[in-house]
Amino acid sequence: MADTPDEDRRSLIAATGRGVLDLAEFTGGLLRFIGSSLRVSLRHGLPVRIVLQQVYEIGYRSLPLTAIAAFAIGLVMALQTMFLLKKFGVMQYVAVGVGLGMTRELGPVITALMVAGRAGSGISAELGSMRVTRQIDALRVLAVDPERYLVGTRIAATVIALPLLTAVSDILGILGGALVATTLGGVTPEGYLDTTLYYITLSDVLTGLAKTVFFGLIIAGVAAYYGFHTEGGTSGVGRSTTATVVVSSLMIFVSDVLMTQLLVTIGY
Repeated sequence: MADTPDEDRRSLIAATGRGVLDLAEFTGGLLRFIGSSLRVSLRHGLPVRIVLQQVYEIGYRSLPLTAIAAFAIGLVMALQTMFLLKKFGVMQYVAVGVGLGMTRELGPVITALMVAGRAGSGISAELGSMRVTRQIDALRVLAVDPERYLVGTRIAATVIALPLLTAVSDILGILGGALVATTLGGVTPEGYLDTTLYYITLSDVLTGLAKTVFFGLIIAGVAAYYGFHTEGGTSGVGRSTTATVVVSSLMIFVSDVLMTQLLVTIGY
């Protein structure tokens, strides 16, 4: 017997309610996990050697991927901007579109997504494997706080590495735009550089870099959370890795919208 409209409506409301409750439970658990790890790390400090090692693994090893992505985005932005500006005869302003787009939005977001896909999944897989093989439990038996050594160090390393990677991405994106503008748009290299330096201010650069601090916290926090809560053996590690990339990417987009609105509201 087919469900009545009232039953369908109640089922939809129940499903929506369950989804909201699951989201609230996940958000609360994630915030508690990150907060606890940061508290322990700030109270007892972090081993510098491990943090630097993680900066190398998360930052330096992600550099080729983020560099290629940023350069390609700069090329595409210049091509699209030139197509529009050519109609108005103001081709020299292609530098403004590429520069502002890279420093304020695309540089930070693209870099964060690349790091989430490469380093975030790696953190989740590594910690998830340690979880299912009970290495994390072994650390607790040895009186070693896993939240400090495994989570705090990776959060600190990601927060350090992401702004540095973003700065490189901004430069490469602008260079990609310059390559297109000077070879296809008839803009002189000197004119492109002068326009970029005139219109792109320090506040534009700092605005994008400030976002990456929160993006780094999201990437490392989500990855460690799923790694620490991995269940079901090797298949569970795969599920945690997939969930890390999906959830951290979505949270990067949502947080970017919120931070952009906040910065626009306060006048940046």
